Amino acid sequence: MNPIEQRIADSFQKQGLMTTLGAELVLVREGEVHIAMPYSKHLSQQQGFIHAGAVTSIVDSACGYAGLTKAPEGCEVVTAEFKINLLRPAIGDRFVAIGKVQNAGKMLTVCTGEVHAFTGDTSKVVALMQATIVNVKV
Repeated sequence: MNPIEQRIADSFQKQGLMTTLGAELVLVREGEVHIAMPYSKHLSQQQGFIHAGAVTSIVDSACGYAGLTKAPEGCEVVTAEFKINLLRPAIGDRFVAIGKVQNAGKMLTVCTGEVHAFTGDTSKVVALMQATIVNVKV
């Protein structure tokens, strides 16, 4: 595992919410992170599809970790703001959030994210995000 992958994996393991959601890291490379989450009735809303809060959580983390891949050593990241568009109900067996860095500055990193819902071999994009990530000294 390269240093960037190790840095992200170590941080991800400390996140209680990702554990609660059953989420896992599936891809880490400079400027891009993928996080997968299986369907769970415990994460559903009243109509049976995945709650917007769970969808938002995994794509926020994917964007944040994508930003962390570009952050200087000695920095962590936090989300300053995001905008999410929920395009359709989150119906599927598995969900993959993809966070990508669009621009990394000294303090702020702008990322985009999307969430794909998979059923069998087919997938649909269910959410899009734009997020501003802030580097913070630790």
